[in-house]
Amino acid sequence: MESVQEILDQLYKKVLLGAILEDDVYGYIHYLNPDLSEQAGYTAPSLAQSHVNGTLDGVPGQHGPSSNELTTLPETRECAKRHFEMSTAREVKLLQLTVIDVMLSRVLSAETETHAKEKYRELIKVLLQSAEVDSKLICMLQNPDKLSSHMAAKCLSSLLYFQLREKMTLSNPWIIFCQKHLSESSGSSEAAHCLWILTAVIKEIFRDTHSRQAEILKQLLAPFDITFEAFYNSLFSQHFGNFQNPSNIVNSLVCFLELLELLIASRIHLKLHFRSQRMLFLKPHALDSLAWPVPAFVKRKLVIVIKKCLLGKMGEDLCRGSVPALMTPDHLLDSDELALADALLHAVHLGLWKELSVPGKPSCFGGDEVQPGCRPRSGPDHVTLRAASLITVKSLEIKFQNCTSATEMKVDLQKFMAELLTFLKPHLQPSLQLHNPCEWLSRVFIEQDDDMLEAAKASLSIYLQLTRGGDDASGSLTQENEAWIHYTHRNGCNPHCIFLFLLKNIVFDSTVLLDFLISSETCFLEYFVKYLKLLQKDWGHFLSICKFFDAAESQRGVNTRGPVSSLVQDRSTSHTVPDALASPVGHRNACPWVPWASDASSESHSQVVMPKETHTVPAHGPPSQTPLSLVDYGSSEDSDEEATNQHLANSKQTPLCQEMSREIQRLPRTCKDQNRLSREPQLGPLLPQESAPSLPFGAAGDIAPSGTVWEVGVLFRTVKCLKELQGAIYRLQEKGLFPYNPAALLKLLKGVQAKCDEV
Repeated sequence: MESVQEILDQLYKKVLLGAILEDDVYGYIHYLNPDLSEQAGYTAPSLAQSHVNGTLDGVPGQHGPSSNELTTLPETRECAKRHFEMSTAREVKLLQLTVIDVMLSRVLSAETETHAKEKYRELIKVLLQSAEVDSKLICMLQNPDKLSSHMAAKCLSSLLYFQLREKMTLSNPWIIFCQKHLSESSGSSEAAHCLWILTAVIKEIFRDTHSRQAEILKQLLAPFDITFEAFYNSLFSQHFGNFQNPSNIVNSLVCFLELLELLIASRIHLKLHFRSQRMLFLKPHALDSLAWPVPAFVKRKLVIVIKKCLLGKMGEDLCRGSVPALMTPDHLLDSDELALADALLHAVHLGLWKELSVPGKPSCFGGDEVQPGCRPRSGPDHVTLRAASLITVKSLEIKFQNCTSATEMKVDLQKFMAELLTFLKPHLQPSLQLHNPCEWLSRVFIEQDDDMLEAAKASLSIYLQLTRGGDDASGSLTQENEAWIHYTHRNGCNPHCIFLFLLKNIVFDSTVLLDFLISSETCFLEYFVKYLKLLQKDWGHFLSICKFFDAAESQRGVNTRGPVSSLVQDRSTSHTVPDALASPVGHRNACPWVPWASDASSESHSQVVMPKETHTVPAHGPPSQTPLSLVDYGSSEDSDEEATNQHLANSKQTPLCQEMSREIQRLPRTCKDQNRLSREPQLGPLLPQESAPSLPFGAAGDIAPSGTVWEVGVLFRTVKCLKELQGAIYRLQEKGLFPYNPAALLKLLKGVQAKCDEV
């Protein structure tokens, strides 16, 4: 006679392979129906008992008990037998739950054969109707054995999703159980189980791309809309010290934040409307938990949820495809985002960032322990640091979009940017240079390009809101504009500084800009278009900022004035860069000017004559900092190819992709084929006109007759980078390789060319 375990094991193997069940489905009910009593899992208890007795009586080396052990031996046997029975019962229940869960996944899989799927479906429906397996799973959630309770939760989530997909009535015992525990106790383990199961079901709904997503999710959420709101108020309206079990509260916090993100995602992606989707926006009590003594990862999760709310990026990792660009405006969502932004700024004003700690762990390769003889390198939690910075700037942008008072906006900008820069100051090493606080953005977001560009776009939007109606069509720099430049510098939001720091971080490499333009993973196109429009209107301001950069770099004493040997030559001729001065960024043809390096401050660098007051200019920045790239490719021998083709390397290349890759590698960072590029629009003079008489080389960077190269300014490198980008886009468009119509973008780049011609 086969035991329950043997039969379940055979059934598991069949279901795992998607095999058809030959026997009547009702014959399996006895084996799959969990028995909540202690004697579950036995077909023939007498056999098990005799096995236990035989084992105990026949232990090798034992010839029977001594006279002193006669009284304790029966108790020992009984205890061992009971332990064996309980262990076997637990294993049987776990195997039952595993078989049910695999069977549910097979029913929902498109790969399962139709006849087998029908048998599985019938068996599960019988389990629900006659065996009431859902009620038994709910009871098992309260099992003190964590593995059993987790498997019950996993199986129950699959069962609930099955009911929704099959258009069955959602389990009433489950609804009652959830409503009871979410309403009564926010810190109970049952509440955490409810949140976890609901989250798992919603994720399955998002992953499945069938046409009934909204309908199914509405059926699931409708019974819990008011319950979610009650739970939210209960969880965040009381002081952390009042909770009886802090560990359960942490579990509830993590599960609820994940559920909250999915609720808001359903509002954006599926256009569902429930009161519970607006809780975080209209009742931002959750911000108070940032001051609770909870683990740092919980605070990080909350800050990231707020960031996604303000950026409208909820559920992007679950939803197939991004949100359509042309969506019907959701004015209610806009007003909710404004409410959340106001609440966040109010909290910042009350000292939110002063209370938020961002401790980091030591950076240890291959583990979390520092090896003997190695000095630990610890730093802040950069994920939290970036998210906190971004939500501050984004909240300011949202508030300013709905504000009409320029005076109020200027006061708010100074107040909240001062709070942010104070918060960032102890975490940025080396500290920000006093002459330009605008460097904070590129320093904070250097490792996360999508967040960096979101922050840059928000900062640019803030600037445009503050200066609307005050544009100077001539682009000249008035005394009022100069005062405005100093104001934006002081508050770390000057758009030209931010753009120039971005270019410095990528070593003025046009291929990186091209990658950003082609990629759909960042908002660079939107930011770049807005900036180029501003650049044409604000050209005098831009020239002043370039001089400011050059003067500041000259004051650091990085370069030695005077001609040097030819470290940088026109790309049409061969050039060599000494290893010590080679660019650390892994782009094959990245501009080879000397990077910021403290040990290279005494080296002679390439130079170009600047207008009027000539400044010695470093190639890439201050001596105290090595240039930071978005990704460090320096450790790979194949880093050149990786950096150039990173946007194409994630999948097998088609001939079109291969052709596009070759085109990107041939961007006009090199000028060895000027005749072929003669049809491309070329930028005019690269430096102000008054310096032209003393300029020893042309726009392409030709070598002076004496073989001398002069110092290269920020303006030269910026315009050269934009010229290369313009030529690259033009070539890719000619071959039909550019992913969208770049006509408007090329027009803006031509506008920059026109401004250069006027200089």
